[in-house]
Amino acid sequence: MKRLFSLLLLIATVAVSATAARPIAKHVVLIGLDGWGAYSYENADMPNVKRLAAEGAYTLTKRSVLPSSSAVNWASMFMGAGPEIHGYTEWGSKTPELPSRELSHYGIFPSIWGLFRDAYPNAEMGYIYEWEGMQYFVEMSAFNFTKQVSASEDNPRGITDAAVDYISSSKPAFVGIIYDRPDHEGHTFGHGSPEYYQTLNQLDNYIGEIIKAVDDAGMTENTIFIVTSDHGGIDKGHGGKTMAEMETPFIIAGKGIKSGTVITHSMMQFDVASTLAHIFHISQPQVWIGRPMKQAFK
Repeated sequence: MKRLFSLLLLIATVAVSATAARPIAKHVVLIGLDGWGAYSYENADMPNVKRLAAEGAYTLTKRSVLPSSSAVNWASMFMGAGPEIHGYTEWGSKTPELPSRELSHYGIFPSIWGLFRDAYPNAEMGYIYEWEGMQYFVEMSAFNFTKQVSASEDNPRGITDAAVDYISSSKPAFVGIIYDRPDHEGHTFGHGSPEYYQTLNQLDNYIGEIIKAVDDAGMTENTIFIVTSDHGGIDKGHGGKTMAEMETPFIIAGKGIKSGTVITHSMMQFDVASTLAHIFHISQPQVWIGRPMKQAFK
């Protein structure tokens, strides 16, 4: 009888452990819009993005790290820490200007991409991006699929087509789709310009196509969508300390996410990585300082 009880206890423990280790969703689609400031959200014609916000949880006060520019903030978003810790400190950082406090076996500061690969070695993971600088603060060797599609007037929807094809063919467990716009329009025409808002509408249409691709692939019921940005802008630039440059939207919707929820907890750029780790039930490294936005989850 004692042996039977011990066996039943072991089976129950294994079952509970297996359940606890399961991700909240089988698929996560992370969409980044470079230079999308929260100041533009109210007036932007973005029905697909706003539908995700209404059906999920969101905040318009996620704060960038300083300087409010690209590489340092994408690195912080993926690496769960600020520039003082991961070491990427500038707009176009390709390697850390400060020594990273910790290096993983990939040879860089640990990001959510490498942690996901280590936790789920057989899972499909992809990374599709426009700006070539996006390759320097992720573990490129960890991905099953990577593709850089330069944005151009001749091929404005190249990254969207690549993302739709990849989702349709591979049904990834985790994919990052990072647009280099509306940052380009911000620099060229000005943040808040008609051209800037026109681009937001175009990007929203592309996001609608990605959402449809997920649905056509039969993934919707088990997918979490995240739409966010690295920084905002003011006039024709960014990198400073105004709230127009520092505040960006964070929208999360789908499996296991509360509906119609405004995230009131303070959110920083590095909290995105921690929120992703929470979705995947990955223990974050001690060197990370991010916090998961548990307020968004059921």
